[in-house]
Amino acid sequence: MSIEARQDPAAFYTAGYSLDDHEHRLKMGRWRAIGARSKAAHASELCSRAGLTPARVVEIGCGDGALLSALSDRWPAARFDGFELSAPAIEIARGRDIARVERLEAYDGSRIPVEDGTYDLAILSHVLEHVPDPEPLLAEAARVAKHVLVEVPLENNRSAARPAKRAISASIGHLHAFDRAAVRALARRAGVRPVAELADPLAREHHAFFADSAKARVAAAAKWAVRAASHRAHAPSAERFFTVHYAVLAETA
Repeated sequence: MSIEARQDPAAFYTAGYSLDDHEHRLKMGRWRAIGARSKAAHASELCSRAGLTPARVVEIGCGDGALLSALSDRWPAARFDGFELSAPAIEIARGRDIARVERLEAYDGSRIPVEDGTYDLAILSHVLEHVPDPEPLLAEAARVAKHVLVEVPLENNRSAARPAKRAISASIGHLHAFDRAAVRALARRAGVRPVAELADPLAREHHAFFADSAKARVAAAAKWAVRAASHRAHAPSAERFFTVHYAVLAETA
């Protein structure tokens, strides 16, 4: 568990977007861009399944705007807002000049400063695992939007339980290790009803990104192949052994 993230989330994530190491900042920006492409694909797929074409979208916990940028490309008629704890991240997002983004603001991490039902879709993508108490934030997303899309890593598994993996998760501010049942229970408590879901063991480029040698790249490719095949064969069993990203689209009351 990350004590810093739990005690002062705003300071924790502000520090993460304010690193002095320019090369590391660039590398992490590339990593977030890779993640944004898969997250945008997940959002598009789930909305398509539900027959939803959102005209107004808010991302709560929008970070540096990587996902907003990817969604802007996929949904050319939509208008977007983004709210984020970290003021430096908002400045990076504003610098992207993303098409049809109308509002990018730092906020207090609890209340979104808009009226009830303002949006067609609120997105919490890889946010709830970072929040000490995720239920109120999910309920707040449901207040401001007709639909909520949540994506989290499912880390209640054998691989993620290893000490080295737990240390990595803590270092990036993960406070919860979800499985599907926990996400569904959270949705019920927050008063939203899931209508579509998907789980993704992630593309090869995710597994290869931090590989810094030919041997490491071969190992990453093998890891990806095994996980993808295992998840296709029997997702429930696979998710007991390794982490996948789980996305849920829910209707609000």
